[in-house]
Amino acid sequence: LMVWLRRTTHYLFIVVVAVNSTLLTINAGDYIFYTDWAWTSFVVFSVSQSTMLVVGAIYYMLFTGVPGTATYYATIMTIYTWVAKGAWFALGYPYDFIVTPVWIPSAMLLDLTYWATRRNKHAAIIIGGTLVGLSLPIFNVINLLLVRDPLEMAFKYPRPTLPPYMTPIEPQVGKFYNSPVALGSGAGAVLSVPIAALGAKLNTWTYRWMAA
Repeated sequence: LMVWLRRTTHYLFIVVVAVNSTLLTINAGDYIFYTDWAWTSFVVFSVSQSTMLVVGAIYYMLFTGVPGTATYYATIMTIYTWVAKGAWFALGYPYDFIVTPVWIPSAMLLDLTYWATRRNKHAAIIIGGTLVGLSLPIFNVINLLLVRDPLEMAFKYPRPTLPPYMTPIEPQVGKFYNSPVALGSGAGAVLSVPIAALGAKLNTWTYRWMAA
């Protein structure tokens, strides 16, 4: 019974984190947020997505102990988000209204770190977490390149629940800094390591809680 309860708890945590990551993507990745604030938004988007990816991926990977699980988890997140995009499309929005993050390559780096260090948990946290934070903003540059005329789309398809103070404005590109990818990678690398440690610790806490 305890084995069944323990596994159920783990899988429940995995589903909750994956669903939350999808909701975070919808909030941080739609046209309004992603384009109004231009580069500033890209940094926030990068940090939020790298930390959300690493906490769930390392939790799931350490639970199974199998390299490749992080990539599988990132694939689940990607599928969830594409389904959410379909829901927005059904409401009359363009199918690319939600910007889907490029999670999978970063998750593959986490898996490779875990595999190359012979399943060393601490190496996965420090090296893998750093690689995820560094790489995700770089991979997500493709989103900036593929979004079609984003400001016009933001005006044409405003969010129905958008408050007045969030009405679209002209992006202030380069006002605060000139390299959002570098800033996103730097901040992501620093923050992803403690968040990865949290994911690993959640794995331990779950076992202890179920064993009590």
